[in-house]
Amino acid sequence: MLTPEVSTPASGPGTPAVPGPDAFRRILACDMRTIRPVHYLDHAATTPMRPAAVAAYAEAASTVGNASSLHGSGRRARRRVEEARESLAHHLGCRPSEVVFTSGGTEADNLAVLGLSAAAAGDVVAVGATEHHSVLDAAAHLATDRGGRKDVRVLPVDARGAVRIDSVRDLVTEVGPRLALVATMLGNNEIGTLNDVADLAAPAREVGAAVHTDAVQAVGHVPVDFEALGVTSLSLSAHKFGGPLGVGALLIDRGADCRPIGFGGGQERDLRSGSVDVPGVVAMATALEEAVGEMESEARRLTDLRDRLVDGVRRVVPGVIVNGGGERLPGIVNLTFPGCSGESLILLLDAAGIECSTGSACTAGVAEPSHVLLAAGAGEAAARSSLRLSLGYTSTEADVEAAIAALGPAAERARVAGLGLTRAGAGAS
Repeated sequence: MLTPEVSTPASGPGTPAVPGPDAFRRILACDMRTIRPVHYLDHAATTPMRPAAVAAYAEAASTVGNASSLHGSGRRARRRVEEARESLAHHLGCRPSEVVFTSGGTEADNLAVLGLSAAAAGDVVAVGATEHHSVLDAAAHLATDRGGRKDVRVLPVDARGAVRIDSVRDLVTEVGPRLALVATMLGNNEIGTLNDVADLAAPAREVGAAVHTDAVQAVGHVPVDFEALGVTSLSLSAHKFGGPLGVGALLIDRGADCRPIGFGGGQERDLRSGSVDVPGVVAMATALEEAVGEMESEARRLTDLRDRLVDGVRRVVPGVIVNGGGERLPGIVNLTFPGCSGESLILLLDAAGIECSTGSACTAGVAEPSHVLLAAGAGEAAARSSLRLSLGYTSTEADVEAAIAALGPAAERARVAGLGLTRAGAGAS
């Protein structure tokens, strides 16, 4: 049993004793991880920082300098920022002047959807049904009075969750130059499905529409070439490929007309005001360089681990349904467990040391069924009965085997618990 040392404040012997700082550190360290190992299978939510990125961040943070200042320290900070910008541009197939640093993927998506739409002459905005909420909710705002009463359309997806190319062509035929923006993600964050963004972008660009792609889950995991995709803008976030939380970028065509959504000092082409996070962008560039350097071998390794995970779960949980399919990100698996609550499975697996997620949105403490699975044709029961297990550069065979071993008993217990769910059945895949 842990017995912390106590410290008595100088206010007198009658003051209650409280644990000292060393005791607090020991208490915080004494969690469930000291009792059983933890297997982290939630890399699509965030992935551990790469050691090289940690070192780069610490080194940059140990020096002073605002990149907008004109003195020596400021110029040195600016040089670090521009070197990071050039590195990202090199690995992502764009010009350095097209890299706009942001606080992450959500801000980048908001800036693209709101800023490009505000600058466009057209009034029609189209978004994929399976987009991240940073795109969907920004588009929903555009349909309101405050957002300008844009005509917002939702592009349907097929059974694997990919946007239908015919839906874009049909929309172009219907509205022509009224089309202001099309937003379709590169790789889905819940089921891993990859869209053919270049094909989707082509008809929209022919009528002068801007095209945005959310590549937050794809960058660092599959090849991404901004120019080859033919899009106007592309979002990314450092913590998805081993960089720090709170930093990302929007790649945006130098000739694009985009309005800022925040105001201040006019940094980043006057699109994203605020002092640039020098340590953050330096660490992001370091993480991306390492991720791109090992991308080919890591994709093979993670695909093998993913397939082992799927095969193993199918053995221990008969009737499990694999969502998505076709060309997809190497590290994401989404499974439906008919008759089980996804929330119950999360709790049971967490107790067994397996960390994963449902992939569904949670608003005001109420879990919602996955909008991605619903859009792909799943019923509500199936959409509530699904888990996302995602792998990354730290994942091992031991993680996969532990997940397989835990999922059989967890699914059985979740079914026994019932929670009023009916069998999910067909339509989930």
